[in-house]
Amino acid sequence: MAVAADGTMTNDANTPADEHGAAGSALPDQPAAGTGGVLGYARSQQGKRVLLIVAAAATVALMIGIWMWSQKVEYRVLFSNFNDRDGGAIVASLQQMNVPYKYSEGGTAILVPENMVHDARLKLASQGLPKGGNVGFELMENQKLGISQFLEQVNFQRALEGELARSVQSLSSVQTARVHLALPKASVFVRDQQKPTASIVLSLYPGRFLDEQQVSAIVHLVASSVPELSPKAVTIVDQNGNLLSDTSKKAQNNTLDPTQLKYVQDLQQDIVKRVESIISPIVGNGNVRAEATADVDFSRSEQASEAYKPNQTQDTAAVRSKQSSEANNSSTGTSGVPGALTNQPPAPATAQIVNPAAGQAGAATPNGAAPAPAATGNSRKDETVNYEVDKTVRYTQQPMGGIRRLTVAVVVNYRRAVDNTGKIVMRPLTEAERNQISDLVKEAMGYNKDRGDSLNVVNTQFNANLEQETPLWKQPDMINLAKEIGKYVLLGAVLLYLYFGVLRPIIWKLSGREERERLAKEKAEAEAAAAAAAAAASFDPDDPDAIVSLSGEEAEIDERAQYKANLETAKQWAKNDPKLVASIIKGWVNNE
Repeated sequence: MAVAADGTMTNDANTPADEHGAAGSALPDQPAAGTGGVLGYARSQQGKRVLLIVAAAATVALMIGIWMWSQKVEYRVLFSNFNDRDGGAIVASLQQMNVPYKYSEGGTAILVPENMVHDARLKLASQGLPKGGNVGFELMENQKLGISQFLEQVNFQRALEGELARSVQSLSSVQTARVHLALPKASVFVRDQQKPTASIVLSLYPGRFLDEQQVSAIVHLVASSVPELSPKAVTIVDQNGNLLSDTSKKAQNNTLDPTQLKYVQDLQQDIVKRVESIISPIVGNGNVRAEATADVDFSRSEQASEAYKPNQTQDTAAVRSKQSSEANNSSTGTSGVPGALTNQPPAPATAQIVNPAAGQAGAATPNGAAPAPAATGNSRKDETVNYEVDKTVRYTQQPMGGIRRLTVAVVVNYRRAVDNTGKIVMRPLTEAERNQISDLVKEAMGYNKDRGDSLNVVNTQFNANLEQETPLWKQPDMINLAKEIGKYVLLGAVLLYLYFGVLRPIIWKLSGREERERLAKEKAEAEAAAAAAAAAASFDPDDPDAIVSLSGEEAEIDERAQYKANLETAKQWAKNDPKLVASIIKGWVNNE
């Protein structure tokens, strides 16, 4: 192609080659000469369309796979450690209910989707599954005709043992249980009667144990279910061979049981809570720490005393009863010893040199006559007085759980204050404030000096490191939440990239939208080129007014060079796509 002197463009000898090149570029989808097979088909228009379809299908499958992976169903344990009979019945029921299931490693557990665990358990429980290998009273439902009395008794004992084992297995710590009952045959003779006994073998879950109260509950459960069975005749053994129902060992051990330990802990925590709640409003939250130790007396004592007061005076004493008696016996005349001497006459009186004492026997009267006989008699008086005795009878029963001694320790942080420079500093409490806090703590804890209670209040500065709490982003719950959110964000980003970056362009190519957009773009460019060519065709370089009007704001541009460039572009478009140029000119003619 050459440029004429007048500025027009003409085709030279290379035009056929250019046309051939244009033709070759217009048919890029045709396979080259000498190529064929799969490679040639892949380069063809139909092969490219098939490849696009396959790529779109693979992309959709990948997106679906990623979505299903994100929505993967988590399986949870439905039942574990079951026997083969229960396992078969459970699987059959799950198949009837169309519940998906799978086995864990080793086949020791059946797993079902997490959202169906509780529903499946309730439905299986309504069917009596799992039975746990124990036969209950349903054994009595299928009694055969003509069965002997011995077999009836054996079946009843088996059913009772199975029901007791099921009841024991309902405890959270018990995995399996076996109950053996020894029921003696009834006898009409009292000396031949025997009491029943029971033996229980428990298999506990790993890491779990039974406390004394739970063991006692199992013992009383079994004893109450069998007539005339005493709790002392029930023996419980765990899977390790440990005797759990040893009452003699419990009687020897004077240690605290879990209930008593819990009572002490609750008492100490209640004291600490009361102390901190009453001091916190004064020093601020987090500025006080308290600990309490309680010495609790769990011994139970009973005391009976009988006290007597000292004897009181007769005037103030109370008379219960009084009894008195008096007897008098008097007589006059001769008296003496009976016999011959008494009946003889008295001897003649003789004078005595010395007068006898007054009242002396044998003394003569003034006239010399013999003395008159003296009067004799007996007198007796008895008096008995019974007084009330002061007596005090006291019966005292000391309840268990009394507090022997309380010990409380309180640590109070320094108070925050602002110095003269406006900086926050920590200052200790004053003596009056410490005394006030001590008095409040004593009232809150129930301080008793006679009981020997102790209180220690310390005012010191807390370590700042101890006050720092775990950051929110380091807490386990927040970490798990961040992982879950990150999982879905990454999933959404991948899906968006696959859709907008891969699937959407493929769909556009298959639907021809991309080709239509390319043609529309080329059409717009051709219209612009044709308009430029038309403007260039009507341009007169010798007209100075035209030069000024065409230059506009860019007067420095060479109008002639611009004209040649526009004309060359229009010719190139007409050569490469004559149909498009023809349609544009047709539109101009029709004023469209």
